[in-house]
Amino acid sequence: MTTDESPPSAIDAVPLRHPWRWVAAVVILVLLFLFLYGAATNEAFKWSIYRQYLFDPRVLSVGLVNTLQLTVYSMVIAIALGIVLAVMRLSPNPVFNSVAWVFLWIFRGTPVYVQLVFWGLIPVIYQSMQIGVPFTGPTFVQFSVQTLSIPFLLATIGLALNESAYMAEIIRAGISSVSEGQLEASTALGMSWGLAMRRTVLPQAMRVIIPPTGNEVISMLKTTSLVTGVPFTLDLYGITSREIAARIYEPVPLLLVAATWYLVVTSILMVGQYYLERYFARGASRKLTGKQLEALAKAQLGTGAA
Repeated sequence: MTTDESPPSAIDAVPLRHPWRWVAAVVILVLLFLFLYGAATNEAFKWSIYRQYLFDPRVLSVGLVNTLQLTVYSMVIAIALGIVLAVMRLSPNPVFNSVAWVFLWIFRGTPVYVQLVFWGLIPVIYQSMQIGVPFTGPTFVQFSVQTLSIPFLLATIGLALNESAYMAEIIRAGISSVSEGQLEASTALGMSWGLAMRRTVLPQAMRVIIPPTGNEVISMLKTTSLVTGVPFTLDLYGITSREIAARIYEPVPLLLVAATWYLVVTSILMVGQYYLERYFARGASRKLTGKQLEALAKAQLGTGAA
């Protein structure tokens, strides 16, 4: 017995792609909601005090401003000194190389907080200073260090010297990443060593230098909270946790205030770092940009018309 009916075709089943990703996402969202709900309803956080001091003039005009100044001044000095140390490390002169190596060994091998405490003890170690002819000569200037109010200066110097050791290695690695043939080709074209470094080596080295330097700036912003070891208590952490919190006996909401402003400034720095990295990475990728594709299309149309 024959029949004209054809057998039913199999239904193509479309499997759910990566189902565990959705499960993990739901679990994470639930845990995040529970955490935020618990924090919002926990009276220990004292959110009313947090809102009261979030925009307090002492926090913004004193603490935040001093923190930004410490970050900027320390990083500028650290980058300048890091360039000098990197050149000394790359120098064939054994004296320069050895001095730079010892500097990096000391400042990278000891904790930054210990260094800051040491700088804070400078007025105790050197109670007075004098300028004149060494040993038996006359003294031209003499002053007492203990009478000077220089905790901000000492904190800046301590942060800058520690950071310069790391910046020196970052800059040295960036310069070393550029092949020697680039410098040789530039000098063969008649460029001086300094011009070849500015036009050829450094632009390529910046692709390696910028990302870790941006990370170091963000790290420096947070490291300023350790200047209480100098002691300098007018930074963001010192104002909130040492000045205001010690007076009203509410450390938790004031710590949240400090954390909020650290997050705000760090987020801004991360955005700036992103655009800097994208600027110096031009030409490093084989993927054409929109302008490059448009120019290429116009060139092809012009060739076809000819």
